[in-house]
Amino acid sequence: MDEIVVIELFGEEFRFKPDDQVENPQQVARFLKSYLSQAEQTFQQQPSGRNKMAILLLAAMNISKDFQELKQQHAELEKTVQKRLSSLNEKIDKGMI
Repeated sequence: MDEIVVIELFGEEFRFKPDDQVENPQQVARFLKSYLSQAEQTFQQQPSGRNKMAILLLAAMNISKDFQELKQQHAELEKTVQKRLSSLNEKIDKGMI
């Protein structure tokens, strides 16, 4: 992938070249901007120049929180699927289907 992604943050343009594992880098950039926009609203009443680091940190914490929640949901889904598969396998083995 030779695509260069440009994202504007705090009035500055940043460019990055995503690795081959990133399927939709533009979408990743949009997600980041969305999280930053949400975090920026928290500091709307204060001067933004001083709060860039706080905004970035809050956005990173929100991304991390969402990631952990998704990991937990994925783990629970895996357990549920595994239980259902085991149950189906037992029924197949017993000839009950």
